[in-house]
Amino acid sequence: MGYTVTIVAAIAAACVSALIAVFATMAHQKKAANTKIGDAEGRARKIIDDALESAKETKREAEEKKREALLEVKEESIKAKNDLEKEIRERRAEVQRSERRIQQKEENIDKKTEAIERKEQSISDREASLARKTEEVAKLSEQRQKELEKISGLTTDQAKEMLLESVKDDIKRDTAILIKTMENEAKEEADKRAKELVVGAIQRVAADNVAEATISVVQIPSDEMKGRIIGREGRNIRTLETMTGVDLIVDDTPEAVVISGFDPIRRETARIALEKLIVDGRIHPARIEEMVEKAQKELAVTIKEAGENAALEAGVHGLHPEEVKLLGRMKFRTSYGQNVLKHSVEVSQLSGVMAAELGLDVRAAKRAGLLHDIGKAIDHEVEGSHVALGVEIARKYKETPLVINAIEAHHGDVEPQSMIACIVQAADTISAARPGARRESLETYTTRLKELEEITQSFKGVENSYAIQAGREVRVMVVPDQVSDDDMVVLARDISKKIESQMQYPGQIKVNVIRESRVTDYAK
Repeated sequence: MGYTVTIVAAIAAACVSALIAVFATMAHQKKAANTKIGDAEGRARKIIDDALESAKETKREAEEKKREALLEVKEESIKAKNDLEKEIRERRAEVQRSERRIQQKEENIDKKTEAIERKEQSISDREASLARKTEEVAKLSEQRQKELEKISGLTTDQAKEMLLESVKDDIKRDTAILIKTMENEAKEEADKRAKELVVGAIQRVAADNVAEATISVVQIPSDEMKGRIIGREGRNIRTLETMTGVDLIVDDTPEAVVISGFDPIRRETARIALEKLIVDGRIHPARIEEMVEKAQKELAVTIKEAGENAALEAGVHGLHPEEVKLLGRMKFRTSYGQNVLKHSVEVSQLSGVMAAELGLDVRAAKRAGLLHDIGKAIDHEVEGSHVALGVEIARKYKETPLVINAIEAHHGDVEPQSMIACIVQAADTISAARPGARRESLETYTTRLKELEEITQSFKGVENSYAIQAGREVRVMVVPDQVSDDDMVVLARDISKKIESQMQYPGQIKVNVIRESRVTDYAK
């Protein structure tokens, strides 16, 4: 217990000593702080004085800048105001000018309206005056006509007839003078160009060969027969040309009529029919139609015989009858001026000789050579190349695969599968390359004429079409029920335009559209 009291007393004494030390320290620090505060207050007053002085200086500068800014703002405001007033004055002046222009235009419109009204009134007055004068002229004309009739002793119809006769005479005389003048000019031009044209034609094509390929000459007993062939108003010759699709040339050639046409079958039909008519002596449209039908039947027999003779000459047997007919049709076909049937027989014989030399099947080689161009018998009637058409014909009539391949490969469209196909290729080339065998210009010419007929037949209402006069004219026969007289004019124009756009040809092509209606009755 006593020990504890001692400890407490010691602690209390220590606490008192510590408090005394603290108070002493605090008194010393307070004195030092007061000293520092005094110094700080002095410095603060100095800083405040400096700051006040600086603030006064800054305020003066700020006020000066403010005054300067206000002056600038006022100047800009005054300038903007002046600009705005100037713009307003300009726009006001422009508006005033526009108003004056509008007012002037309104005045002009009013003046024009008044002028138009005056003109309309004047026109109305003139029309009324003209109507009155027209009535007066009609009355005077009627009076004058009556006076003239009394003086001349002629009626109006009689006077018109006399006047027309006088005008006709004048027109005939002027026409004759014009024709004579044109003939003289044509002769002068012809004399200048004749040599150039003739020399150029001779250099480009042999005229005699072309004539042989495109014309036939029919001998007649006398020139009197030409008039009967032509018929009244040309009815007979027109009927024959229409039925056969050729052109008959009846000129000054003594005792001869020339048949011109690019299709040999049509030309041969016309020749046979004309010869029969000349022998019979009765030449009129009905008889002509009958003879043309007989000629067509006779030509069918001739075609069959030509096919049989070609097969016999080539030594090929066992052909289908339709193949024989197709061969006969090739008698009237040419390829670059070369007769296709003769060319086929030649290829057949060459193929047989080469096959014999190589120890191959001679019969198969001859058969393939004879049939290699059979597609040309129908290539102008059916769409497709003559090679593809020939293959179809061979398959249709049960030819062997060897023959079919030879036909298909003779122009290199497919690879040859046998030596015989190669032989047919070689024989075809040899026959075509023989000097004088072919003439490319003739094939081009016939192709152009066929194209001309195809174009004309593509139009609705066309029944038949025939290219004649060496392709310078095409005659189009239309169905009367489908094409009227008025439609013919439009159809001829459309055909001409299509020919111009799709073909190339020298000179011009005449398009004749023919619409013929027939009525038949019998006298009993």
